[in-house]
Amino acid sequence: MQERIRRRVVVSGRVQGVAFRAATRVHARAGAVAGWVRNLADGRVEAVFEGDAAAVAALIAWCHEGPSWARVEHVDVWDEAPEGLPDFRVR
Repeated sequence: MQERIRRRVVVSGRVQGVAFRAATRVHARAGAVAGWVRNLADGRVEAVFEGDAAAVAALIAWCHEGPSWARVEHVDVWDEAPEGLPDFRVR
């Protein structure tokens, strides 16, 4: 069994109104990553990813690009203790 990890990610740039949350959900579910994604009031997007280390790393790497309409300027990442989230949701 592979170790489950959790990362909190905050993405800055033109990341709202460009289907960033929906695309994140598609990529997370394809990689069997649990967690959630939401818009923040200041225009950034915040997400939590839980799952296999390689799958979480791949999803974080994708966040540096985002969907084609996004313009990602910065991605902050923090380690957190896994909570055992069951699926991935848009908040």
